[in-house]
Amino acid sequence: MMGSVKSQWVFWCLLTKFTRYSLTLLLSAVLLADAVGATPRNRGLQIAQQPGTTQQNATRAAAERVYQEGKQLYKQGTAESLRQAIDKWQEALKLWQQVDDKPGQALTFLAIGRVYDSLGEKQEALKYYNQALPIFRAVRNRGGEAITLNNIGGVYDSLGEKQEALKYYNQALPIRRAVGDRGGEATTLHNIGSVYDDLGEKQEALKYFNQALPIHRAVGDRGGEAATLNNIGRVYSDLGEKQEALKYYNQALPILRAVGYRRGEATTLNNIGSVYSDLGEKQEALKYFNQALPIHRAVGDRGGEAATLHNIGSVYSDLGEKQEALKYFNQALPIHRAVGDRRGEATTLNNIGSVYSDLGEKQEALKYYNQALPIRRAVGDRGGEATTLHNIGSVYSDLGEKQEALKYFNQALPILRAVGDRGGEAATLNNIGGVYSDLGEKQEALKYFNQALPILRAVGDRGGEAATLNNIGGVYSDLGEKQEALKYYNQVLPIHRAVGDRGGEAATLNNIGGVYSDLGEKQEALKYFNQALPILRAVGDRGGEANTLSNMAFLERSSGNLQQAQTHIQAAIEIIEDLRTKIANKELRASYFASVQDYYKLYTDLLMELHKKDPSKGYAAEALHISERSRARGLLELLTEANAKIRKGIDPQLLAEEQNLQQQLDARDKLRQELLNKTAPTTAIQNLEKEIADLLNQYEELQTKIRTSSPKYAALKYPNPLKLTQIQQQLDSDTLLLQYSLGKKHSYLWVVTPNSLDTYELPGQEKIENATNDFRQSLLDKLLCF
Repeated sequence: MMGSVKSQWVFWCLLTKFTRYSLTLLLSAVLLADAVGATPRNRGLQIAQQPGTTQQNATRAAAERVYQEGKQLYKQGTAESLRQAIDKWQEALKLWQQVDDKPGQALTFLAIGRVYDSLGEKQEALKYYNQALPIFRAVRNRGGEAITLNNIGGVYDSLGEKQEALKYYNQALPIRRAVGDRGGEATTLHNIGSVYDDLGEKQEALKYFNQALPIHRAVGDRGGEAATLNNIGRVYSDLGEKQEALKYYNQALPILRAVGYRRGEATTLNNIGSVYSDLGEKQEALKYFNQALPIHRAVGDRGGEAATLHNIGSVYSDLGEKQEALKYFNQALPIHRAVGDRRGEATTLNNIGSVYSDLGEKQEALKYYNQALPIRRAVGDRGGEATTLHNIGSVYSDLGEKQEALKYFNQALPILRAVGDRGGEAATLNNIGGVYSDLGEKQEALKYFNQALPILRAVGDRGGEAATLNNIGGVYSDLGEKQEALKYYNQVLPIHRAVGDRGGEAATLNNIGGVYSDLGEKQEALKYFNQALPILRAVGDRGGEANTLSNMAFLERSSGNLQQAQTHIQAAIEIIEDLRTKIANKELRASYFASVQDYYKLYTDLLMELHKKDPSKGYAAEALHISERSRARGLLELLTEANAKIRKGIDPQLLAEEQNLQQQLDARDKLRQELLNKTAPTTAIQNLEKEIADLLNQYEELQTKIRTSSPKYAALKYPNPLKLTQIQQQLDSDTLLLQYSLGKKHSYLWVVTPNSLDTYELPGQEKIENATNDFRQSLLDKLLCF
């Protein structure tokens, strides 16, 4: 019993640690856009004076004056002043158009596009940039053309269209070199580096950043220098070199403050906070994030605001304050969507999923992960894709679907290696090890854990290091090497406390308690379980709470404290019954239910033991009810749903989609039978079977969507299996009900008539199965004799 509980804990430790890897990824564009600098002032573009009539000159002078007023408003950098700048420039644009001043029009289109870009209104920005570009080309202003190409690249970059961004940056770069615009050259080099960074090509990114940095310094562009220092820091952070990252961030920050570049200051504060979060210094991280947030809001940087809200949510999640985390994630999500930041949207969806997973709501977690995954693939975020694949694998493992979990982990691992995410690689190695441990392949598990540990130490991930040490301890415990297990657990506990990982701390306390229980030191074991329980309740980990209650019940029972044991296991079962109802997909619900059967077996054993001590208290009848509750509930729930008519009132489009999928499945199954009958090539049959499997997955997902969108399903209350008196009321005098339960050490038989209940203790499951197999074989032998 204790071994199976600990194996679940081994896996749980890793989940929250991994979700943090995605957080710094969404910050790349926050500083990037401002490094572009698309105003006439900072790229040396001038509005040329042209000959004309007195009236035309007056109009041009008015346009220039209004343009400069808009520029002053732009410099203020607040959301209100940026909107006012647009109004001024729209006024200037009409004046330029009156005198057919093409250069003035181009510059003003560019400036308006830049403000919309800053405000996160990317499509509106593209509209103005695309009006500026042909005018710059028509008037042969190559510098303006290069700036506009660069800024269009910046918009595509922020929208996640990385290859399109590279296309525009690579058009801008040779023009900037040709016109001798060294500052612009540095900016474009910087931005190309940022795209490679986002694509996971970290060394290529560093190559471009390191070309940009000396040029920024040579031309005295302190803002560009700071931006590049910042992004070099971010690459080192992604490569796990956290102290190197801090070195670059701390060079960038005073420069940004000196030049009054508040948006860049906020981004750098945010990035420093992310490093401290990765190093486990959560309160230090919050200090920096809370400095960044009001600055992002003051300058109207909605993308940066969303990133910071997201990162604050992540810290609260790591600290075990899950509801607080959801509050911040749910503030960030609509902002990401509003500014068209699909990468940030996917990251936030992923991390909301992780919070629900930590809260034990696995179906809700899968819903968010499955929203995040296609977005991450669409925007080319390979690292983020790997993170979400990893997290889906984690949910399947928690639900008992170990082979499905391995499938997702093994998709994630090569991607993480390809993008150079060593921390993510280590987390995935760790969780693959966890699955092998759960499958009983302990040496295979150790192999993966021992690959993960040095990587986590190298990248400075103390939380991940603690989780891996914990998992190695779990394997040694399962192998019976209890002192070796304690050695690893006692290394883990101070690390969890140092990095503020309360959930991990509780897991390790639980595991230490388990070892002491196995060693027969029951009071010492209870001491650790009683330390773990309030922490699990505080962080909202209901699944972990149920595990610890079950462990305490097992311990109290072995100490002869049967009533206390009953209280603990009863509370544990109430939790898992509640968690189970939150899983809408019937297959996943069945998998989860199968993974927690030991809880019911322990409770049944306990009740039958109490029955032996006092047969008059009705413990045998309660044990029969618990045995019924542990059995296949799927049929009862299916009938309940059918009677409730949960399909009534469903969106007709969903039902039409269901019918379409069913028709596709029928057609492909028919074709498969035809191919089999014709002895078609194996590859053709295999390809068709893969199509069928994909369609079946879509069909199951749609079924779940239909169920959860039904108002009748939301109000549905599932009945419990019948109790003894209810069973007896359905029996006549000639009917006898035999109910049995198989356990490792003891099995039980209940004999129910309309007015009596008798119980019998039977041998353990293995002995009964062997006897059954022997009897079956003897019957077959006799039949063969005939």
